[in-house]
Parts: sequence; C-alpha cells; structure tokens
Amino acid sequence: MNTEVIRAVQEHELNQAFSIRRKVFVEEQQVSEEEEYDEFEVSSRHYLVMVDGKAAGTARWRETPNGYKLERFAVLPEYRKMGVGSALLKAVLQDVPKNRTVYLHAQVPAMNLYQRQGFKAVGELFYECHIPHYKMVLSV
Repeated sequence: MNTEVIRAVQEHELNQAFSIRRKVFVEEQQVSEEEEYDEFEVSSRHYLVMVDGKAAGTARWRETPNGYKLERFAVLPEYRKMGVGSALLKAVLQDVPKNRTVYLHAQVPAMNLYQRQGFKAVGELFYECHIPHYKMVLSV
C-alpha cells in the first residue's frame, strides 16, 4: 500500500477533499451541509491522503485567535484501520507552525489517534453537530 499526503490546492484536489467530507460527515454521520462547509474553507490549508493513487482521506487546519486548529479529519470507511489517519495527522503536524497552541476538537472514537501524536484532552465533553467531542491540545 503506497500512502502519500499532499496539500490540496488545485480545484480537483479540493473537490476530492470535499467529496470525502460529504461521504463521511454528511452521509455517514448525518451532519448538515450548512454545518460541514463553512466560511473558513478558503482560509484553511487542506490536505488529501492518497492510497495507491486514490483519495482516501482529508483534513484541514487554520489559524484562530486561540492558535492553530486542526479540523475536518475524515477517512473513507474502506481505508480505516490501515494507518491512513495516522499518516494524515503526522503530515499535517509537520506543516503546522509550532509558534502557537495547536488544538482540535476530537470525536470521542478518534481520541486515541490524536493521543498517540501527543495531544491531551482538556475540559469537559461537549457536542458539535450532535456528536460527542473533547478539545485536545498538542503537548510540546
């Protein structure tokens, strides 16, 4: 299995990223399109993880007043439990500047993925789009 993470900048790459998010968040997890696609699409850095030349997952990060927020991590069902999410997270972390706090809102089932890369849960459980999350901050 050949896995490569690329920065999605071309229109066709962004369309692939949005298609993966639609399948995972809108169709699978029943998140409304209005909540999934937001005003930060243009200002965020988007990524695709390619497996044997096929788009298998996506993520983005953006700068916020609180630091750098990693978000919209999505891996297609047929590529889960294969290290695709881990490869994606590692690549995104290599690209994010380290001069400010790096954080994310983790769905509870994905917390182990983030913990393995040094993130720690902070605060109480909360819900985004009816899905339980914890804020997680990268420990450096």
